[in-house]
Amino acid sequence: MISMTLRVGIVGARGLSNLLGFRAIPDVEVAALCDLHEGLLKEQAGKYGIPRTYRIYEDMLESDIDAVVISTPMQLHVQQTIQALEAGKHVLCEVTAGVTMDELWWLKEAVEKHRDLVYMFAENYCYIPTNQQIANMVRQGVFGDVYFGEGEYLHDTKYLAYGYNRRVPGEQPGAGKTSWRNYWQFGKRGTFYPTHSLGPVMQWFKGDRIKSVSTFGTGWHTAPEFRQEDTSVTICQLESGKLIKLRLDCVSNRPHNAAYYTLQGTKGCYEAPRGLGDGHKIYIKAEGRHSDEAEWRPLSDFDDYLPERYKNVTEEQRQAGHWGGDYFIVQDFVDAIRTGAKPPIDVYDACEWTAVALLSELSVTNGGRTMDMPDFRKASGYKDQIVRL
Repeated sequence: MISMTLRVGIVGARGLSNLLGFRAIPDVEVAALCDLHEGLLKEQAGKYGIPRTYRIYEDMLESDIDAVVISTPMQLHVQQTIQALEAGKHVLCEVTAGVTMDELWWLKEAVEKHRDLVYMFAENYCYIPTNQQIANMVRQGVFGDVYFGEGEYLHDTKYLAYGYNRRVPGEQPGAGKTSWRNYWQFGKRGTFYPTHSLGPVMQWFKGDRIKSVSTFGTGWHTAPEFRQEDTSVTICQLESGKLIKLRLDCVSNRPHNAAYYTLQGTKGCYEAPRGLGDGHKIYIKAEGRHSDEAEWRPLSDFDDYLPERYKNVTEEQRQAGHWGGDYFIVQDFVDAIRTGAKPPIDVYDACEWTAVALLSELSVTNGGRTMDMPDFRKASGYKDQIVRL
């Protein structure tokens, strides 16, 4: 059990969403920051009082840090994770886990090789308080047997295809240099960014796994210069036969709603807000009442199901972001390092949830063909890694 100060290094100066979470935990120090952009590196380090800066990632790995947060562009995640593990560092990696199926197998093999180190997937939408509350209600049987869930990520981010990952007021799409997102996100078909929508719902179906993926796209209407279609819809069938529906739309002209979820069970259901004053709402079937009398209730009627640590959140923890969710994901990562406990979102979750994006691309380009999901937990050799059309 580690009792000394845990020293953390962050690679990617534009991805500091976890920084305040680390600072709210005793005996944890964000000791280093790494980025190729020297000006931004110095600006962010000065702003947050980070003592050491590095432009070369390998140099930071050779320092005395204990853990690395990987907040770089997604096509760098697997390479930098493996480098960190080989340097003896624990890893908290942002989404998505990788950008090819081969990368996911490399990641799984590397994490299994370095079993003394913690790898945790930083899917922070799983830690949004309402999603944690619904998860606890599922565990308590409030919804009965749950069998259908939805997640949607609706976020017009066309402007991110150009320039750096910072929105410039008044800047139109097409201004500035082409960014990595133009290729690895808008240059892809299918549900390229599924984990914010999928992760919380998969935690409501705890113990199940995705068996197959089918994806359909709308075609190109709003921004035909991108390979990414306006909307992609993915159906995930679970091993149990239950269903999850995902919608991704980062192109259409519409208000932002990146955290819409629904859940249906035998006893009732949940729906997140759609906007314009809508709220989180619950329906639980009442014995003896006709279905025509069914009425929604506010989620606040069920606040007793909010996990205790969310009920007792401090203002410092809440300020970490996502209503305290960004603090609790960091807390779980640090606790896994200090106690040896299994991280709540492990490498197998990371690979399966990310593989939805990669299989969805194959599916949509083959007319919505159903793609089987490899079993990352049970795969024991190369023959188990084959993806068949």
